[in-house]
Amino acid sequence: MAPYAPIVATVWNWAIVYAVYSIARVAFLLENWSLLGAGQSAGHLLSLMCSALVFDTSAIVYTNVLWLLLTLLPWHGKETSGYHRFCKWLWVVVNSVALVINLADSVYFPFTLRRTTSTVMNEFANEHNLAGIICTEVVSHWYLVLLAAMLIWAMWKLYLEPGNKRSGGMSWWKFDLMLLAALLVAIPLCLAGMRGGFSTAVRPITVSNANQYVSRPVEAALVLNTPFALIRTAGKNVFTVPEYYKTEAEMAAIYSPLHQPQVTGPMKRKNVVVFIIESFGREYIGAYNRHLDGGRYKGYTPFLDSLISISRTYRYSYCNGRKSIDGMPSILSGIPMFVEPFFLTPASMNHVSGIADVLSREGYETAFFHGAQNGSMGFQAFAHSTGFTHYLGRTEFNADKRFRGDKDFDGTWAIWDEPFFQFYCTKMNELREPFMTAIFTASSHHPFEVPEQYRDVFKEEGLPIHKCVRYTDLALRRFFESARRQSWFGNTLFVLTSDHTNMSDHAEYQTDLGGFCSPIIIYDPSGEIAPGMDDKVAQQIDIMPTILSALNYGKPYVAFGCDLLTTAADDTWAVNYLNGVYQYVKRGYVLQWDGTRTKAVYALSDRLMKRNLVGKVPQQAQMEREVKAIIQQYMERMTQDRLVP
Repeated sequence: MAPYAPIVATVWNWAIVYAVYSIARVAFLLENWSLLGAGQSAGHLLSLMCSALVFDTSAIVYTNVLWLLLTLLPWHGKETSGYHRFCKWLWVVVNSVALVINLADSVYFPFTLRRTTSTVMNEFANEHNLAGIICTEVVSHWYLVLLAAMLIWAMWKLYLEPGNKRSGGMSWWKFDLMLLAALLVAIPLCLAGMRGGFSTAVRPITVSNANQYVSRPVEAALVLNTPFALIRTAGKNVFTVPEYYKTEAEMAAIYSPLHQPQVTGPMKRKNVVVFIIESFGREYIGAYNRHLDGGRYKGYTPFLDSLISISRTYRYSYCNGRKSIDGMPSILSGIPMFVEPFFLTPASMNHVSGIADVLSREGYETAFFHGAQNGSMGFQAFAHSTGFTHYLGRTEFNADKRFRGDKDFDGTWAIWDEPFFQFYCTKMNELREPFMTAIFTASSHHPFEVPEQYRDVFKEEGLPIHKCVRYTDLALRRFFESARRQSWFGNTLFVLTSDHTNMSDHAEYQTDLGGFCSPIIIYDPSGEIAPGMDDKVAQQIDIMPTILSALNYGKPYVAFGCDLLTTAADDTWAVNYLNGVYQYVKRGYVLQWDGTRTKAVYALSDRLMKRNLVGKVPQQAQMEREVKAIIQQYMERMTQDRLVP
C-alpha cells in the first residue's frame, strides 16, 4: 500500500458516511414534503441541508470514533488482512444502523413532528405488537427499504481498505510515527466535531441548537439526524431550571399553577366522564371548519358535529403534546409536555395529583378504561399514580362474558372502539355515584383499519385515517345512545378531547401551531354549562381546572392550565413545545420562544403563519414575561417535587 493509504482511506470513508447521511435527509424531506418542503424555496432547503452538516459531523464522530481509532492506531502489528476486514465490518454495520434509524424516523416523524429521542425506549417498553407494526411499515414503505439496501451495498463496495502491507520503502517506525501524527490531528478535530465547534466557549451542541438555523420549529427535524438526537438525549437531565426570575414571589405575580378557588356553596356531586379520543384533531370535525374548501367542508364526524351544537366548545383549542403519552398527563393532571413526555422522565416519580385523585378524596369512585393490553403505553401505572381506583383494559373486557372478548380485538392495538364503548357504558352502571371515569380510545390509530363489517361502509377517502375517524364517530354515537338510557346520564359532565392530532390534508393544520389543534368539548345534559362556540383560547391542561370549577370544588390544587368557565377571554392561553421552541398563544397571537429570545410572532388570523410580526406587536413583551414564568414554574416544580399544594 502507499505510505499514506490509511489517511486517504480515512478521508474517503468519512466522505461516504457524509453522503449517506445527506441522502437519508433528502429521503426524510421527500417522505414528509407536505410538512417540511411544501412552499419552501430551493435556497432555503439548501441552507437547511448545509446547516445539518454540524449535527451530522457530531453523530458521525460519535458513531465512528472506535473505527477511526482502530484505523489510525500507531501499531504496525495491526497491518493484517483479518484486522482490516474487522474494521470494514465495523464501519459498515455501525453506519448501516445509523442509516436505518434515520430512514425509519422519516416514517415516525408525522406523528411527533420531531426527531426521535432516547425516551422512545421507555415509550414502547410495554408494547407486545411492535414486530407486527414494523412489518406493516416495512411493506408499506418498501421504497425506503430498497433505498437502505442500495446504500448499504454501496457502502460495502465503496469502502476503501488501507491494505495490509507497508510499501514505498518507509520503515515501520516512520509508518507508525505517521499514524501517530494523523491520530494526534484527528483527536482535536473529533472533539470539535462532537461538541459542534472549536471554541472553548461553545457548549456541546444538543437538539435545541438546531433552532438557530431554521425559520420554523418543525424544520429543526430536517437539520437534525436521529442518531444525534438519540445520543444527545441519552441519560441527560431533562429539566433545566432557567433563572428568568430571582424570587418565587416575582414569578408567581406573573403566573402560578397553584389554584386556590374562591367558591361559595356546596360542591356539586356530578359524575365526570372524560373521553380521550385517539388522533381526533380539529381538522376532521366539520363544526370547527366551516371556512374550509369554500364553505363546502363537512368533515368526517356527523355525530360530534351534532354534539357540539349542544355543548360548550372552543374555537382556538390545542393539545399540549404530539404523543398519546403527552395527552394523558395534560388532560387528567394539568401537566403539559415540555422537552420530553412527563411520565418518561424522573419527575414522574414526584407526588402527582389529578382529577381522579382530587375527586377520590371527595368520595368519588374512579376508573380508567383503555382497550389495549393492560400496561400498554404505561397508562395503567400513570392512572394508579394519579388516583384512579380501577383500571379496566383488554384483560377485563375479555373476562366479561357479556362481551365477545378477543373476537373484537383489532389485531394490533386494542379492542375496537364500538364494543369497548359499550363495555365502558355498562361498567359505569356498576360504579357507585358520584363517579369519575376516563377512557382512552384506540381505533383511529395507525395502521388505520376498521372492523370487517364496516369496510364497505367506511371506505378509503382522502387520508387513510378518515375512515377510522368516521368509525369512531359512529362508536361515539352508539355510546351516547346507550348512555342516555342510564339513570346517571342527566347528572354527568362529559368532556371530549383528543390525545393529539394526526394526518392532515389542509395547509393551515400543517403549520407549527396547526399540528396542535385538538378539540375541547364540554357537554352538560343538565344545561348548567350553556352550549356555544366560545372564542376563548383553550388547551388540554385547562380541562382539570374547568371540571373542578364546574363542580364548585373549593380546595387548593396544582394544574398548569386555567378554568375556562370563569377566566376572561383575554386571560386564556395555550402553550406547547416543538423542537426546543415554546409556542405561546394569547391575545390573538402565537409567540415562539426558544428559551432565550422570541423567534417569531404570528397573528392567529394568519392561518398559514406566513407573516412574522416579531418586534411589531405591543403584546410581545408581556407574552414573553408570561411564557418565561410558565417555563420556570414548570421546571422548578418538576425538579423540586412540587406538583401538589
